[in-house]
This record gives sequence, C-alpha cells and structure tokens, in this order.
Amino acid sequence: MINFVSKPKYGFEDLLQIMDILRGENGCPWDREQTHESIRKNFIEEVYEACEGIDLKDDALLCEELGDVILQCVFHADLAEERGAFDINDVCDGVCKKLILRHPHIFGNVVAETSAEVLNNWDAIKKVEKSQKTHSDTINQVAKSLPALMYAQKVQKKAAKAGFDWPDINGALQKIDEEKSELLRAMEGDGDPADELGDLLFAVVNAARFLDIDAEEALTRASSKFVSRFCKMEEAADRDLTEMTLEEMDKIWEEIKHR
Repeated sequence: MINFVSKPKYGFEDLLQIMDILRGENGCPWDREQTHESIRKNFIEEVYEACEGIDLKDDALLCEELGDVILQCVFHADLAEERGAFDINDVCDGVCKKLILRHPHIFGNVVAETSAEVLNNWDAIKKVEKSQKTHSDTINQVAKSLPALMYAQKVQKKAAKAGFDWPDINGALQKIDEEKSELLRAMEGDGDPADELGDLLFAVVNAARFLDIDAEEALTRASSKFVSRFCKMEEAADRDLTEMTLEEMDKIWEEIKHR
C-alpha cells in the first residue's frame, strides 16, 4: 500500500484498484454504502462542472472535472459488477463497438464526406440498434432525465424529421403569442396556469430551434447576465436594496444595461 500511495503518476488501472480498495471489505464506509441511485445526482453535478471548465476555457479545471466524471463511470461500473450485471470492460467494449458500427465511413465501405451525411448515417444506424420502427419510437426514447429545455428541443427535432413542423419561424413566433394569451386566460381562472406556462416555454424553445440556438445555453447565458447586472446594481446603490423602491433599482439597472 505504501508504494501504491507514493506513486509519482497514476493511470486508469490505478483508478480501478483504488475503487476496489474503497469499496472493499476494509474500505471506506461511505463508498461501501453507495448505490446507483444515491450517487445519481453526483454524476449530473460532475458533468456540469466539467462543462464549466469548457465554458471558462480553464484547462486545469476541465482536467480535474473530467477526472471526477471518469470516477463516476468507474463507481457505477463497480456497483454493477457487484450485482453481476456488467463491469468497466463491458462498458469499454460496448462503446468501442458502437463507435465502429456508427462510423461505417471510417471502418467500412460507406461514403460520407460531410458532417450532415455522417449524422444521417448515425441516426439511421441508431434506429436499427434501438429497434426504432416508428417516429413515436424515436421520440419516446429521448431521455426524460435531460434538463427540460434540452429535452423539449430534442423532442421537437425528432418531430420535425417526421415533417411535423412549421414551414418557417413565423409559425413558431405566432404560437408564442397564442400560448401567452392562453396563459393570461388561465390566470383569470380559465385553465391551469402551470400547464399553460409549460406550453409557452415549449413554444419559445421551438423558436430557438428555428434560429439554431441551443435553448439551454441561451437561458444559462441570460441567467448569468442577470446575475452580473444584479451584482453591479447592488454595488452602485447608495443603500441596501431592501430599502429602495423598485423604481430606484430599475433606474440603476437601466444605467448598467446601457453601459
């Protein structure tokens, strides 16, 4: 163990051994207690933290967070191996086979000279793999665990491939107005506001799709912009925000916005 602890450089096999030690008979009590369900949230958080490294163009952060993502993969594989379901080698075997199968233009005789052709081939092969015989099969297999905006956009793209789509963005924009009107009516007692608000958000995502804008990223950008302006507004205020009127805060906000 002493030599193992003092190694100057570790590799993937070392990570597997460390996981075995942590979840072994004399290992860490916390690690031994975990299940797929208990660390599900951790997996999601680590992926988003890796994305933060990408967004910040921070190589050190990205390297660290990718390590945490790999750790989660190893953790889940170890849990599965204990149940006799699969192990990390099965995971690697599966993804290698998938890459080879879905790149017939590299590992086979199919010709694909553009990214669009590659994606079309990928989708066609995936349909066969997943036994997707209808458009409904394709839509139903979009992961419902995705963030809501991302899920909505993927579902809309699948429906559009079946021809169920507006001819242009004007239809999508008109739908936003329609859903807004229905929300206002629901707020007056004619319907469920939560349901109508969901329809409005779905319509906005549809407009984003026509503009080739990732709705999830757009909302994240808008939220970050709000946080930045809010902090600057508080810095510029001459007293605590709770002691100011909305009009006073809005005046500072507009000044910051126009800078």
